[in-house]
Amino acid sequence: MTDRSSQHIDRSAAPETVRVTVIRETGVTPMSSRKHEVCWDFGVPPRETPFEVVRDLDITVGPGRIVLLHGPSGAGKSSVLAALVEQVPDAVQVERMRIASDRSLIDAIAPRRSSRMAMEILTACGLGEPRLWIRRFADLSDGERFRALLAKAIGAAIGRAKPPVIICDEFTAILHRRAAKAIAFNLRKLTTRYGLTLVLASTHEDIIPDLQPDQRIDLGEQPPSATIKRPRSLPAHAQRKLVIERGSVRHYHEFSAMHYRHRDGLGFVDKVFLLRESKNGDPLGILVFAHAPLELSLRNRATEGRFVRNARRLNKELRILRRLVMHPDVRGCGFGHYFVEKTLPQVGVRFVECLAAMGSINPVFERAGMSKIGQCPLPKGRLQLLERMKRNGVDPFDATFADQIAQHTHVRKLVKRTINDWVEAQYGEARYQVDKKTSTQLAETFRQCLGKPPMYYLWDRKGTYPVTDLSKANPDGPGVKRTSEPTVPGKRGIDEKRRHRPEASGEIRSTRTRKHDPH
Repeated sequence: MTDRSSQHIDRSAAPETVRVTVIRETGVTPMSSRKHEVCWDFGVPPRETPFEVVRDLDITVGPGRIVLLHGPSGAGKSSVLAALVEQVPDAVQVERMRIASDRSLIDAIAPRRSSRMAMEILTACGLGEPRLWIRRFADLSDGERFRALLAKAIGAAIGRAKPPVIICDEFTAILHRRAAKAIAFNLRKLTTRYGLTLVLASTHEDIIPDLQPDQRIDLGEQPPSATIKRPRSLPAHAQRKLVIERGSVRHYHEFSAMHYRHRDGLGFVDKVFLLRESKNGDPLGILVFAHAPLELSLRNRATEGRFVRNARRLNKELRILRRLVMHPDVRGCGFGHYFVEKTLPQVGVRFVECLAAMGSINPVFERAGMSKIGQCPLPKGRLQLLERMKRNGVDPFDATFADQIAQHTHVRKLVKRTINDWVEAQYGEARYQVDKKTSTQLAETFRQCLGKPPMYYLWDRKGTYPVTDLSKANPDGPGVKRTSEPTVPGKRGIDEKRRHRPEASGEIRSTRTRKHDPH
């Protein structure tokens, strides 16, 4: 999920060394009877002797560099950062960033950059959920607010010819340790990719393997020790003992609330896989593979019609990756594509396909080895439809939209026609039984139709497919042997009867003759 256009960062600029001396000198308080008693009984002077925290400490900053101040509470990390701010006047301090309480996160982060850039920064800072992107800053938890302020500081630095030094005190102190390590790993990637400069302070050592600081300064020792050699970079999954194991639909229900389309159905589930932090460790992600819809237009073109009118072959050779859900704490770390890549060969079929609404933003499936075929077709006349609704005072994203569908016949007709066009564009001759759906179900499905059409991905174990040049592909291409049984004249074939039906939420799924869910 990157937006590297218009980047003019001078990465060749030599690192700059800032020399810092910090002497802690406390103020004098009035002598009271209690203070006099403490000083007398314990032999404490009425004013502390000035204490030298660091003297002539060299901190090296520059594009692509991270400096970590590490040490216990009270070691002087905050004092060193304050002294650094005085010598680097354009430094950006995370704790001093401000976000209007009534502003959504997606509008507050990198407002002069693209929305894709804002999404990338938010995900890297541990806010990778679309529902959070439209949430007000005032509605976030303390941990989420810290991450949002960190994202704002990064957004203010990215894209500038000379990115300012970003300073963050007590980095990840209020975060779950798993989230802290994930954010540290993501910041290392952003710093390297965009030539940022970060100076961070933390009491924790567990983030160091993921953060990979270019300079580590240990305070609390006399004199402070400084390490300037960054360890060899390792992918996040190589730093942990990740375990992939078989799961069930029951496990998916524990993850479903973490997915922005958590109310959508799964169809006929075939296999479920769990990604754990370690053996018997906490689950970090889940993959759900299901039986695929009978017809997908891009599948037919990419496979030159291999599965057209051949339900038996489809059921034997192909599954659809219905859900990939990663725990919010580890999003952006590369665990997702690692999970998919290692799991695809375990599904037990030759082909695996996927429809991903986030495919135009996040290349997780491409990085996992799946081929990106293209975007599903747009429904007919979508823009004209929206304009017509606007003229009639209808807003599909208003809370009263379901009521408008129920009360106004012309609105209901527009919604039904749009849904049918959308289903036909993606699934061929499949039909959505709109007359049997409630107004709430129609409203949810209609909003899904308005969204950006999903990307279609295909993985072939043998590597023969897909045919990526769709302009030359023939869905009924030569040499494709049809093994489907002929239909009886005057009657609908069995494959025609087994067309898919969308679920209440709008998802299309199979209506195979399979009688039970194996999980």
